Amino acid sequence: MLAIYLGQDIIVPLALAGLIAVLLRPVESWLMRIGVPKVVAISLAVMLAVVLVSGLAVLLSMQLSEFSDEWPKLKRNVNEFYRDARRWIRREYSVSYRQQAEYLKNAQTKTLENFQGAETLGVVTGPLGTLILIPIYAFLLLYYRTMLLHFMVVLFAEKHKEKVLETLGQIKAIIQSYMVGLLLETTTVAILNSVGLLILNVQYAVLLGIMAAILNLVPYIGGLVATALAVMVTFISHPEPDILLGVVGVFIAVQFIDNNFLVPLIVGSKVKINALVSIVGVLVGGALAGFSGMFLSIPAIAMMKVIFDRVDGLKPWGILLGDQTPEQANNTLFRLVKRRKPPKKEEE
Repeated sequence: MLAIYLGQDIIVPLALAGLIAVLLRPVESWLMRIGVPKVVAISLAVMLAVVLVSGLAVLLSMQLSEFSDEWPKLKRNVNEFYRDARRWIRREYSVSYRQQAEYLKNAQTKTLENFQGAETLGVVTGPLGTLILIPIYAFLLLYYRTMLLHFMVVLFAEKHKEKVLETLGQIKAIIQSYMVGLLLETTTVAILNSVGLLILNVQYAVLLGIMAAILNLVPYIGGLVATALAVMVTFISHPEPDILLGVVGVFIAVQFIDNNFLVPLIVGSKVKINALVSIVGVLVGGALAGFSGMFLSIPAIAMMKVIFDRVDGLKPWGILLGDQTPEQANNTLFRLVKRRKPPKKEEE
């Protein structure tokens, strides 16, 4: 974990590129089957991914530009809320306006000091560098795919060759299934969110719907953050309680549909990880590598489970990561322990 934390600027883009490479592998394979040379096929597959992501970015930028046009109105609403909040704090907690102003001034000064540090340039330019590296990594991983697979096979003894190939095949199938399902799920959630918000006549419905779907990529936590963000943005332009409750209702309904129908049907049942491990993994991934780490945590745990299930000494850890309880697995040992009766006391 220390290596991941220290080398996240290298490891995280490489891991994201690995997921994209696995997702683009069927596209590359199809292009090669129709006679396209390997290098051209890989280039076209990567270019397709770049075009799709760029299109989404343009759509979000258009929505954000419309959002910025309403800035004077939003600023006026924020100022009104700020004045009401100051009056409420003074009335409830007896904190004068001068004390509140001094506290805000100190907080503003500390924030500016943080942004003026030498690390600020890295924070701003880091994501841009990552975006440039990911397609390059994806191209190279696809190009050297056979060499990397051969390396993984010869890394182990000859007697383990069959098990290594089986494990690599399972990992590839799980990642492909997970990524394709995740794209379909995210698109469906974005459409449902946007339609629900449009019915409520909420401003920036499409923007909020897409952003909520992207945040939903982070299991469990992303849905809560998306709901809070949508309520805050809606409150600025639509402070009416019925609209705010309607927004919350839309996101709760979409989350219910997502968790009970979309995830089982679209994402599939290949990624069998229990909720406890998922939440802990997401938090650990966020602590190590931010949002990217949270997104990468589930496929990383899924790959770990595939490996643990096929290594004799690590099988207990595979059981810990899985979602099957002993009762569901019809475990004989659990059944015997559960049914065993205590020994009878000897008669005096």
